[in-house]
Amino acid sequence: MSYDDVEIEDMQWSEELNSYTYPCPCGDLFQITKEDLRLGEEIARCPSCSLYITVIYNMEDFQEDQSKNKPKKIEPVKQQQPLAVA
Repeated sequence: MSYDDVEIEDMQWSEELNSYTYPCPCGDLFQITKEDLRLGEEIARCPSCSLYITVIYNMEDFQEDQSKNKPKKIEPVKQQQPLAVA
C-alpha cells in the first residue's frame, strides 16, 4: 500500500538526481524519472526505506515532452537529373 498519493505539481525537479523528488518521512527523498513517467510508471520509491508514493500526473504531458525532444526525420536529398536542352 502506498504511503501517500502526491500530485506531480507538488514534487520538485532535481537536476542532480535527474528525477522528480518529494520528501520522505525517513529524511531522504522519493524519486521518479521523466522516463518512468513516460512509460506509465506512477510509483516513486525512497532509496533509503521501504516507503513509496503514488504520483498523480497526466501521462499525455510526458508523451508530448518526448515528441518535442525526438530528432526530426531528415529526408534524403534527391539528385537532380541532367536536363537536355535542344
